[in-house]
Amino acid sequence: MKTLTAQLASDGGPWRLYVVLYGVPDWPTFRWERSGPVPTVAERRAALASLGFEVAPGAAWSWTEDSRDPDDDSTAVLLIAAVPVRGRNGDAA
Repeated sequence: MKTLTAQLASDGGPWRLYVVLYGVPDWPTFRWERSGPVPTVAERRAALASLGFEVAPGAAWSWTEDSRDPDDDSTAVLLIAAVPVRGRNGDAA
């Protein structure tokens, strides 16, 4: 089963969920107009469904952090979650 990657990210502002589509300039995106709390798994599932995707069977969200300047540990942290997804009809969309 071929999958794509969905990512959830925030740099302290609103949370954004998007599906990475290589070679496509505009990725499917959902935005929560809040900085906290982190969108729940149920909210993320509903947002993915509104974009035409679902979490791939057996997949789980993984979290990492990044910053605008990796060499300066005093810069704000960007939180990023990722999960494999597929189109709601079972393909990579």
